[in-house]
Amino acid sequence: MAAVVAFVSQKGGVGKSTLSRAFAREAAAGGLSVKLADLDLQQGTSLDWGRVRLQAGIEPRISVEAFATAAQALAVADRFDVLILDGPARTSEATLAIARAADLVVQPTGPSLDDLKPAVREFHALVKAGIPKERLVFALNRIGTDAEEADARAYLEQAGYAVLAGCLVERPAYRHAQNLGQAVTETRYARLRERADVLIQNLIDRIG
Repeated sequence: MAAVVAFVSQKGGVGKSTLSRAFAREAAAGGLSVKLADLDLQQGTSLDWGRVRLQAGIEPRISVEAFATAAQALAVADRFDVLILDGPARTSEATLAIARAADLVVQPTGPSLDDLKPAVREFHALVKAGIPKERLVFALNRIGTDAEEADARAYLEQAGYAVLAGCLVERPAYRHAQNLGQAVTETRYARLRERADVLIQNLIDRIG
């Protein structure tokens, strides 16, 4: 049975698909068989990214497929080492089902209180519904400064949740890489790759 890692968000634009793709790329580059399941049938952004990547012939190849539900994606889990659930870009009734299916639930968040407060409420709701807190972790995205990262990390940790080491800073190069079918760990800028690698490696270590 595959390790199941879910990426969820309480709102769009916080980096859920960005991290899903980077995690899929690094797991595949490490020799694991990976399925990236896009559960947002309305947006389908990871599915579109997968097509661009395939057309560009970028290695490693990553299997990306759209599924209507987490249960449908789980039906193929035994064919892969890692199943990545890229959840809908908003809180939905499906979020709890996704969280229950996952070995680890990752919620990206930006550093503003407009991002942090609803993100914490989302994890509180999952814990109240019976999801063990140890299976929940935050990832910091769209960070502007070191101080901003430190403040956001402190806020989340004070709320009682783990936060992945590292963060993604706010840089157009990350968006440009994804437009080309690459992951943020494949951007041509070495320093930005290194920052993304720290974050994704910490995530890989958590399921290793």
